[in-house]
Amino acid sequence: MTVSPLVWILTIVGILALLAFDYFFHVRSAHVPALREAALWSSVYVGIAILFGLGTLVFGGGAMGSEYFAGYITEKALSVDNLFVFLIIMTSFRVPRENQQKVLLVGIVISLIARAGFIFLGSALLNTFAWVFYLFGLALLITAGNMLKPQTEESHSAQNVIVRLARRLFPTTENYDGDKLLTIQNGRRMMTPMLLVMVAIGGTDLMFALDSIPAIFGLTQNVFVVFTATAFSLLGLRQLYFLLDGLLDRLIYLSFGLAAILAFIGAKLILHALHENNLPFINDGEPIEVTEISTGLSLVVILVVLVVTILASLFSTRGRTQTAMANIRRDALAYLDAEYTDDAGERERLFGRLQESKEHIVALGPKAKQIVTNETELMELCARVFEIRQTRIKS
Repeated sequence: MTVSPLVWILTIVGILALLAFDYFFHVRSAHVPALREAALWSSVYVGIAILFGLGTLVFGGGAMGSEYFAGYITEKALSVDNLFVFLIIMTSFRVPRENQQKVLLVGIVISLIARAGFIFLGSALLNTFAWVFYLFGLALLITAGNMLKPQTEESHSAQNVIVRLARRLFPTTENYDGDKLLTIQNGRRMMTPMLLVMVAIGGTDLMFALDSIPAIFGLTQNVFVVFTATAFSLLGLRQLYFLLDGLLDRLIYLSFGLAAILAFIGAKLILHALHENNLPFINDGEPIEVTEISTGLSLVVILVVLVVTILASLFSTRGRTQTAMANIRRDALAYLDAEYTDDAGERERLFGRLQESKEHIVALGPKAKQIVTNETELMELCARVFEIRQTRIKS
């Protein structure tokens, strides 16, 4: 279906309006969003995406609507997996909790601009060269294989090439100055770590786009559907980050589910490439009659895989224990860091979650305790936090 320029303009204006609303009403004034706030606005953005999908279904037809929902769900799931890396980057740069919203929103804007470029480039390539479907399919199969490798905090470095180059070329302060990107120190204008972490988030998301854009093109080649599904999956990602804080580590099987989805879409792309084949060394350049996977079936497969992997993660003892271990390390270090937050409520939240995580580790049975290889280190961190807390209460 051809989408009119007016619909394109109205859609882009609507997306820009949502980003502006997010900035002026939530991010401009630095604060730590409460769980209720994050849950409310996450629901609002998901609701907007669903309403837009229903509109696509009504005005664009069943095929276009199904393609939108399949693309949106896939992109949203990939975005959740990306949040884990964003969490590592935030922790690595010791971003104050109040300023994390601004970092995420800037990262979303950078990502939206970059992905829009990738989408139009990908569409032009697919329309000109049918063999690009083979490349996209192989890329997704390789990505699916890479996602099966064990992922740890050490496997993602916030100090990427762009950040190292920026540190070398431009003078950078060691400490933050509120949410300022530039500051004056000893009479010199210098970058703050806030600008560096935004560069790190933006640079990392460019790499994510190389996986997600081929994935959604495997579900639809309608540029309007690809763009809107990608945009709406990114909107609300900031709120989702704070809503899922503490649960990201628990989704231990999500990467397996995403690997299965990407492999499925990769196979779908290759089947489509065979159907449209014009490469002379494959079947003498003639199309091959193969069964193609429908969008409806793709949507069902994606939903089933995600539901199974998320439920398996949430009910897994290993998942709960891994979450407790990660929470103790991050929450203890954040609580001990005087610059992490000035919000007393946020410190109480950290302490409460730290206590719950400690109790979970202590209560583990002998078999489950084999998962915890660094219990001594974790308990020492807890002891330091409890000691600091008692000192503050007495003073």
